[in-house]
Amino acid sequence: MSQILSDIMAENITVVDVDDTLEDVECILAARKYSCVPVLDPDGHCFGIITSNDILKSHMLRRNMKQVRAWEICSHLLIEVDPSLPVQDAAILMIKNKIHHLVVSRNNDIKGIVSSIDLLASYYAANHNEPAAP
Repeated sequence: MSQILSDIMAENITVVDVDDTLEDVECILAARKYSCVPVLDPDGHCFGIITSNDILKSHMLRRNMKQVRAWEICSHLLIEVDPSLPVQDAAILMIKNKIHHLVVSRNNDIKGIVSSIDLLASYYAANHNEPAAP
């Protein structure tokens, strides 16, 4: 039986607001050991995504982390998918779009995130008859 994203996605994720500072975003990423967070607009819709690489680039560019806002650096190459999407289709989407994260949502409500690591763990588990590592 084929897995769907709701089987492997990270749930109970933390999101940030478009007006949060990069300093705030960086603290959230570090505290939660996340590699990305969705950025929400004032209506609660997904505006973009910030990754730990975006934070690193901001440091390299010597941006003022207390003044730059999330909306200024978040990636808008954001693909939202339904929790019922087959894992294989998610992998194809990520490969074609050269991205490492998919936001899983239904009716504009974020349900979770799937990373390329989640897909690798799922693939490994399926091919080794073992549960995926948490």
